[in-house]
Amino acid sequence: MKPPKKLPYFINKNMNPHQQLIEEFYAGFASAHADTMVSCYHKDIRFQDPAFGILRGNDVSDMWHMLIEKSKGDLKIEFSDVNANDHSGTARWTATYVFSKTNRKVTNEIQASFEFKDGLIIKHTDDFDIWKWSQQALGLSGFLLGWTGFLQNKIRKQAIQSLRMYQQKKAKV
Repeated sequence: MKPPKKLPYFINKNMNPHQQLIEEFYAGFASAHADTMVSCYHKDIRFQDPAFGILRGNDVSDMWHMLIEKSKGDLKIEFSDVNANDHSGTARWTATYVFSKTNRKVTNEIQASFEFKDGLIIKHTDDFDIWKWSQQALGLSGFLLGWTGFLQNKIRKQAIQSLRMYQQKKAKV
């Protein structure tokens, strides 16, 4: 297997290597290149967010591939406030897309935090308001129930189910 193609993007020489890594990650995301994103991760990556819960290793890679494929090119990623030191980093990013299950437009604002090992991201945590997301993605039911543990657990269960179905489909190819 050949290594993923690196995207050309402007590297600010004033940034430390971990800031550059985060910039590369989001540049890949904004260009819908999941392989570039995944190349920024350590093999023992741990990802967490309100929709998927905790994912590790190949599940993280498959999640990004699935989300980009499902967007069918209708995904806008903007990122800012990238900061990092030798051990950790942060960024703010916004995803604008159409939620495939309801065909509703979502603008999700996320605060990301990172930890690094061996020059790569080993821990990535995305934090966002799941109630606000559910209102946009699900409409009235999200507004009425999106703040409840019941609906949040259902969202997480469906996200994982979508990931497992994607992985099964990918395994058959």
